Amino acid sequence: MDGVKLTKLMDRLGLVNVTPEVDISERIITSPNVNRPALQLAGFFENFDKNRIQLIGNVEYSYMYDKMTSEERHVCFGNLMGYEVPAIVFCRGLEVSPGFKQLAINNNVPVLSTDMDTCSLIAAMVRVLKEELAPTISIHGVLVEIFGEGVLITGESGIGKSESALEIIRRGHRLVSDDVVELRKISDDTIIGRAPDITRHLIELRGIGIIDVKTLFGVQSVKEKQEVNLVIQLEDWVKDKEYDRLGLEDKYTEFLGIKIPVHNIPIRPGRNLAIICEAAAINHRQKKMGYNAAQELYKRVTENLMK
Repeated sequence: MDGVKLTKLMDRLGLVNVTPEVDISERIITSPNVNRPALQLAGFFENFDKNRIQLIGNVEYSYMYDKMTSEERHVCFGNLMGYEVPAIVFCRGLEVSPGFKQLAINNNVPVLSTDMDTCSLIAAMVRVLKEELAPTISIHGVLVEIFGEGVLITGESGIGKSESALEIIRRGHRLVSDDVVELRKISDDTIIGRAPDITRHLIELRGIGIIDVKTLFGVQSVKEKQEVNLVIQLEDWVKDKEYDRLGLEDKYTEFLGIKIPVHNIPIRPGRNLAIICEAAAINHRQKKMGYNAAQELYKRVTENLMK
């Protein structure tokens, strides 16, 4: 489905259907933008995007009922609804006239109502639509929130991602998704990760089976979605391989065209992966705040050699 159901949008924004006669159960929204039909009320429909939800605020409402005759309104509304727009929303609790309702029913266009002001509704609706309609991929991994940072743990199957996530949860952090992570590009520099509905709050542990994190550790141990800030790639330890021990140069991986910092962590018996993930998250946060421990060490060594 390349879109979001209108019913889901209504649930998230608290919109009320004032035309229950119109079937909206399978109505799909495909555009992440909305429209205030100011020019359309004046009869200008060139370049009109019929896939956008139409919003009626104070300005449109005043023009409709103060400046137009009933005949002009009927023609104007008929033209607007003739484009089969996905829905028309009246903001600020504005009253929908019986004539408008009937015309909407005749044209099979749902009319919704909300008490929100127009600007607030536009911001909320665009945010929800951009999130729901964003480009999406699914990857194999575990997404957790550590000290406010979204850490995506990846690696081969059986390497210990879920076990690491369980220890991270026990240390007071939160699980977003285990095994399959849905990544959504909601802006040019932001990726949000969340769990598929079927596996939400669940972790698979080999030898034990499926456990419900929310039930075992409480609601404070899970989160519905989280921005991905850092990737930790787990890999088997190779004795003769050279591993980065300073971290002077940042490494990145790419999802949906967005680069995200990545650390390759070699797995060896005795290493506490939960603490390593915590340290990586805190260090990443420090870098965002302007402090880089590796560069600080390099600076000290350079200054010492120059003495």
